[in-house]
Amino acid sequence: MSVVERWFEKAAEQPRRVLLADHDQRAIEAADRLNRDGLAEALIVGRDVMSVAEVGHRAAQEHLAALAAVTEGPWAGRFLDLDDPLVIATALVQSGWADAAVGGATRATSDVIRAGLRVLGTRPGVETVSSCFLLVLPDGQPVVFGDCGVVPDPSSTQLCDIARDSAATFQQLVGAEPVVALLSFSTKGSAEHPRVDKIRTAVDLLRAQAPELSVDGELQFDAAWDPEVAAIKAPDSSVAGRANVFVFPDLDSGNIAYKLTERLGGAQAFGPLLQGFNGVLHDLSRGCSVEDMVAVSVIAALQAQPG
Repeated sequence: MSVVERWFEKAAEQPRRVLLADHDQRAIEAADRLNRDGLAEALIVGRDVMSVAEVGHRAAQEHLAALAAVTEGPWAGRFLDLDDPLVIATALVQSGWADAAVGGATRATSDVIRAGLRVLGTRPGVETVSSCFLLVLPDGQPVVFGDCGVVPDPSSTQLCDIARDSAATFQQLVGAEPVVALLSFSTKGSAEHPRVDKIRTAVDLLRAQAPELSVDGELQFDAAWDPEVAAIKAPDSSVAGRANVFVFPDLDSGNIAYKLTERLGGAQAFGPLLQGFNGVLHDLSRGCSVEDMVAVSVIAALQAQPG
């Protein structure tokens, strides 16, 4: 059974309520399939759920009222559109009425993230919202690439957060040990540059914060992936040659890499899967298919399952 087949099987065991924040033909077909196959209780904002007031969930209404009234911080005095499907979806997730939300098929990623930041907020102790893609290679092997959609030029601290959350996503969706490589144009001192120093600092931070993780860097991709290259370039590394979670030094490299892997390498790409929110919220490409929407909704439902 493939990793994707396992997702669908597990989702059907404990269906969760998933809100689709885009109301178009793709969402209609995706919701129909999710409901018909027992993968989730899929509701479309704008068709099945028209507003938080209509749902009548008091906690969500009170949360939105408090957000609209803030007088301090970055959101003070900024209009909160209570009719925005993303606001409705995230408020209902935050309050517990829904388990997860998926948006972005008709909206920019920035809109999805803005709603997530304002309404869901970040998990306690988390400062960085990021994303990753889970890619299933033609031979069935799953890997995670992060960050491919949110943070343009992450600091060492942000890279540490991205790596930790990407490892957690891999473990949750694949059920195997994450082996994390922080990538660079340098492998273990083959080059010296401030951009390389940033990776080394991130590795040190990650080892201190998550000592249970298998992590190493700085590594070039070939050293992180290929055991023969690893034996030459990084013979003392326990990660080189066997990594399955790849953390890229910036958004340019991450975004380019996942699209190359998908388009030229023939991988299936699932995401961008958003990370760091205090609730399950995922984004979709505006060019996504019905199948993409179904798969990301299944992933969201899995991540919302208890335990």
